[in-house]
Amino acid sequence: MRKTVITAICLFISLVFTGNYIHAESSLPESSSSYMVDDQKTKTGDADEKAAENRLDSDSLTLLFMGDIMGHSGQIRSALQPDKITYDYTSCFDYIRSYISSADLAIANLEVTLAGPPYTGYPRFSSPDALAAACNDAGIDVLVTANNHSVDRGKKGIERTIKILDRLNILYTGTFLSYSDKKKKSPLIIEKNNFRIALINYTEETNGIPVPAPYHVNIIRKDRLKADIAEAKKNNPDAVILYLHWGIEKQNEPNADQLALADICFNAGADIIIGSHPHVLQKSIWENQPGRNRFVAYSLGNFIASQKAPKTDGGQMIQLTLTRDKGITTVSKADYMLTWIYAPEIKGKKEFYILPCKDYENRPDFFAAPEYYNRMKDYIEESRKLLNTRNENVKEIQ
Repeated sequence: MRKTVITAICLFISLVFTGNYIHAESSLPESSSSYMVDDQKTKTGDADEKAAENRLDSDSLTLLFMGDIMGHSGQIRSALQPDKITYDYTSCFDYIRSYISSADLAIANLEVTLAGPPYTGYPRFSSPDALAAACNDAGIDVLVTANNHSVDRGKKGIERTIKILDRLNILYTGTFLSYSDKKKKSPLIIEKNNFRIALINYTEETNGIPVPAPYHVNIIRKDRLKADIAEAKKNNPDAVILYLHWGIEKQNEPNADQLALADICFNAGADIIIGSHPHVLQKSIWENQPGRNRFVAYSLGNFIASQKAPKTDGGQMIQLTLTRDKGITTVSKADYMLTWIYAPEIKGKKEFYILPCKDYENRPDFFAAPEYYNRMKDYIEESRKLLNTRNENVKEIQ
């Protein structure tokens, strides 16, 4: 999967040689950078090229949001290859890859640093670069990086994570090389299917570890959030999306601070809010009324992790469809899909796979032992009970 960074220079060259330029790029503030997500996630030939061309004139955009991508010690050991030098996480995404790659824009929370060796899990995460490479290979377009583990490995962790994501051509936001770097790159403006998305990422904390100068991590402050939303609106986006790392770990109900902050952000102009950090599921609400179209998912849970606490062995992917009608963009569809982390021990080695629950809940023969199937069934039952009771207008994908 490739992504082409469209800078002012690239736009000028495109204008001179082709006479074409990205939708509404001329209306961007001078300090903003716009990034175009390539339509070539799964391009294999002329037929796919034609389909990609047709999507450029589309009046809809499919967004897919995933929860926490963790890097616990068990995951690191599992990814280590027989040569005892290299790492490979590709297989983790084997059963979920088609869902990710089929979305127009796929976004997840990278809750580790890529600080290099020694590789460590909790409490100070540093994962092999291969984890980010596997995310890229699976079709994830954007990784948000502001969370309570952003500063786990100090300056090197912040800087090297950014450099590796740049090298892999993965878009990111939330952490920056400096405050001036943040002013240039945030909000992250993404162009896809003639839609313009403004993405903002903030975290409540960094586990009490100060952010070292000159680096910058977006820490939640109401005035800063409102200012960033206002800045995002200057780019004339079709939607302003906030990825907020908030709430209390292992709690299935959003707390009062989450509820209040969501209202503040919506009133300031946000359209979509996606939550992470609790490592368990929380409710989603889609308001779809004339003059009031907005969506919030308070917590998506874990996408890939190796936590032992109850209910942390899975998450949900949120799929939203943006539709433009007569110049007005709204969320026209909102669904969720349960995912479960299948971690069997095979030939003395623990493996990790992300399973779309709906595809495997009636396939006991797939699992290495009945205990794994039963665990997944328990997770599905508890999760559906929660979401089908607490969600508002957000149904499970069948």
